[in-house]
Order: sequence, then structure tokens, then C-alpha cells
Amino acid sequence: MALLELRDLSVRFQTNDAEVLAVNDVNLTVEAGQTLGIVGESGSGKSQLSFAIMGLLARNGRASGSVMFDGQEILNAPPKVLNRIRAEQIAMIFQDPMTSLNPYMRVADQMAEVLVLHKGLSKRDAVAEAVRMLDAVRIPDAKGRIRLYPHEFSGGMRQRVMIAMALLCRPRLLIADEPTTALDVTVQAQIMQLLSDLQRDIGMAMMLITHDLGVVAGSCERVAVMYGGRIRETGPVGPIFAEPTLPYTQGLLDAIPRVDQDDEELRAIPGQPPNMSRPPSGCAFQPRCPYRRDICARIDPPLEGFAPGRARACHAPVAEVLARLTQAAPNPGQPAAHPDEFPPQPIPRGAVAGAGAAGTPSTTEGQ
Repeated sequence: MALLELRDLSVRFQTNDAEVLAVNDVNLTVEAGQTLGIVGESGSGKSQLSFAIMGLLARNGRASGSVMFDGQEILNAPPKVLNRIRAEQIAMIFQDPMTSLNPYMRVADQMAEVLVLHKGLSKRDAVAEAVRMLDAVRIPDAKGRIRLYPHEFSGGMRQRVMIAMALLCRPRLLIADEPTTALDVTVQAQIMQLLSDLQRDIGMAMMLITHDLGVVAGSCERVAVMYGGRIRETGPVGPIFAEPTLPYTQGLLDAIPRVDQDDEELRAIPGQPPNMSRPPSGCAFQPRCPYRRDICARIDPPLEGFAPGRARACHAPVAEVLARLTQAAPNPGQPAAHPDEFPPQPIPRGAVAGAGAAGTPSTTEGQ
């Protein structure tokens, strides 16, 4: 049985203008000890997916479907039930540590509060345990710095404090929402290595939400690609990075500067992400897709398996997409090439330049 199982999870927000379809019928599983990466452009629904799991949606939001954690349904559970699960069983690292930490409370008080509430420790014992956790996340002079306020820490140190707080109760699942946002690449590498070490030490599973494909290449076993609130492609990291069968995944990978090419011009996916209060008909990606056909504007393709452990939601045949994998991105409306015209080739070493920049391997070799 999977540790976390999402079934037809949807999130809607009611606004004055229209209903926003933030997450649409998402099905995912996370096994114990596994690291799952969720990637996609801003606005694809990644963060709202995690907020729905944690029961932290805004007041105008509502979630439907099913979220099973260790065999227990937790979606829209009463606050009393969720409060027992949060921090103890499922913990979350939020995007911005400066806005997530209380600026009026010392770090010692904020961290001790978690242990007093969930573990019943005394304030003194809770502070002592908090110091040990700050040592674990490699904050120098943890015993002295724990008495400081959040603004007295650097950005990287605040991120480490957030990680320490999330791991105080030794959760079974950690949801990390952009844990390296706004950090320089050296600190990014340190944070990701720290998470990997702590994950191994306490045996937890991790859901890593990010737009950094390099971080995913170096840290995750499986990846789910989101667009327009839906999972569009999912599977093991290595095969997806080597042979992405979804046009959107190809676009994301193609947008990363490559260390084996001297192109001065950066590639980008044309167009804009969809407005989910007025989503396009059919496939949400079809207005931007170079492989689109008539059916794409009428029917949103289901997520279907096509290889062991892999699934995609796309009307374009796998053979057609892979046939042009190493070719220049076609122009919108360009006639489809015959699969035999461009036989698939392996991605060259160093293709995932962003991975090396984040301090992780520059290819998925060995994943």
C-alpha cells in the first residue's frame, strides 16, 4: 500500500470573476521512502496540490476527490484530525521562509512550540531538541543562534531553520515546496544534499515541488509533470529526461541552457500558460503545442500508460514525438514528420545543464 495516494483530486477557487480550476483530477502515489518530483511552470497547480493535501487551502478554495495517507482518508478532514497528522506524520517546507517564520518570535520559541504541542515535551527539553536539530541542519553555533529572530539569519540559514522545524517530529512524509527558491546555486546544492541526508537518516518519503529540472534530476526517483492543473506525464526520472514523450516536457527541457551547445539564444515555449478561470477547450497545452491536431482542441486526452511505470496525456503518437526529439522545435502548424524520418537518438551527456548548476549530476545517468 502506498504511503500517500491521490485519487481524482481537484481544487476550485471561487472568485468574483469566475471559478478557477486550479487542480483537475490528479492521480498520484508516493511510496514510503520515495522521492517524487512535481514540476511545471508557475500557475500549473503544484502548490495548490500540496495545500489541498495539508488542508491549508484559502477560504474560497474547496477540494474534492480523495487523499489517502497510510490508509486513512484525510482530504477535508476535521481540523482536530489534521492537527494530529500535520508535523507528526506529514510536514511541509514552504516557499518563502521569511514570510513563513513569525518575525516577532525568536527561533527558539517557534521551534519549541512544535514539540510542546505535538510531543508533550517541556519547554526546556523542547529547546534542547531544537538545538540538536539546528545542529543536524548544520547551522553554526546553533545553541547561540536559536535565541535570534528570523531577520537575523541569512536567506540560506532561514531555509535551514524551516527544514529543521519541519523535521522536528520525524515525519513520514515531507512536502518541500520550492525549498531552494531565491537561493544561490551553492546554497541550493547544500540544501538538497542536506534534505537527502536527513531523508536517508529518518527514512521519510518526500514530495519535491519545483520548477528546477536540475534539482529533480539529482534528487528524485520519479517525476510528475503538471500543466493546466493536471498531471500530463509521469514516470521514472531517467527515462523521462532521456526520452520525454510529451511536447510540454520537451519544451521544459529544451528551455534549459545546454553545456554541450554554444547557442547564444535561449529557447522558450511560445505563448502563455492558460488562464484557469477560462481554460482553453480540449487539451490545455494545445494553443502552444507544435504537435497539435484537430482533436486536441475538442478532447482533453486522458493520462494513459504506454510503458512500464510511465504514462502521458497527449493525442500525438509517442513515435512522432520521439522521432523529432533531437530536432529543432517545429513551428506551430508545421506538418507532422513521419516517425522514420528522424530516428530517435540518445540525449548527449551534459544535456541537462541546470542539473549541474544546482550542484547535482548533469545527466540522469545512474538514476
